[in-house]
Amino acid sequence: MTPRIQEILSWYGADNPGTLSNLARLLNHGRLGGAGKLVILPVDQGFEHGPARSFAPNPPAYDPRYHFDLAIEAGCSAYAAPLGFLEAGARDFAGEIPLILKLSAADTLRGDKDPSQAQIASVQDALRLGCCAIGMTIYPGSAHELEMYEHLRAQAEEAKRQGLAVVVWSYPRGSSLSKEGETALDVVGYGVQIAAQLGAHVIKVKLPTAHLEEAAARKVYEDLHIPIATQAERVRHIVDCAFAGRRIVIFSGGAAEFDEDKLLDEIRSIHAGGGFGSILGRNSFQRPRAEALHMLGAVMDIYAAAPTAARTP
Repeated sequence: MTPRIQEILSWYGADNPGTLSNLARLLNHGRLGGAGKLVILPVDQGFEHGPARSFAPNPPAYDPRYHFDLAIEAGCSAYAAPLGFLEAGARDFAGEIPLILKLSAADTLRGDKDPSQAQIASVQDALRLGCCAIGMTIYPGSAHELEMYEHLRAQAEEAKRQGLAVVVWSYPRGSSLSKEGETALDVVGYGVQIAAQLGAHVIKVKLPTAHLEEAAARKVYEDLHIPIATQAERVRHIVDCAFAGRRIVIFSGGAAEFDEDKLLDEIRSIHAGGGFGSILGRNSFQRPRAEALHMLGAVMDIYAAAPTAARTP
């Protein structure tokens, strides 16, 4: 085990050996194994956005096995998906890549201004399928946020008791936030802090903009001259919001971005800002397979390089 992985594991001193072993599985797997960086393939979009919107741009992706194979061939750190997709391939690909079972999900059919998530799988399902972690989504800012926080806490407690790691998708949204506020720097940082306080080992967020949503927070940023002008500075601040970088924060790729140069510039900013990696779904599986493998390889090359602005929490 590399010194960097030993250092990261030391941040989780309250966890049992089983959970630490599963965190180590994540951090030691794939092309970035041992580097302290993660590139994860998440495929929950079929449930979240619908099958045609998700898979029609690259029809082989309708097959759940396609995603296992893509993640393995690309050298991803892990593959994350809801129950049905994992059940469809877990036996065929057993032991070939760490799996993250998404325990919660929501659809877009209702169009709620204050979204919530339903539990669609269990910790026992994750154990049965050989997963190393569970995943759950919370929506800070939603009218239903408190119920989601309580639900996450209960599932995280059970997962840790069983030796699994906990990955949290923290996506601020709801009627109390403007659309611009969903990716505002202060709001994304708040979402990271909430997920960390709820016991997440790995936190997934969207890249923040320079917008500041809350007046009280804006005053602090301005009075203290917190650097936020560049994407790398904003990433660094988000990492600080996760216990001064002592919790793993990875960044979403968002909607498919077929301008590869633009996407890779974002990855460079994440790396320079001390981010721990990326979770790239639509930007991976909506491309033809050869293009997806090329893009994921380029992303991993960036994360494997020495950072331009090294940071040790």
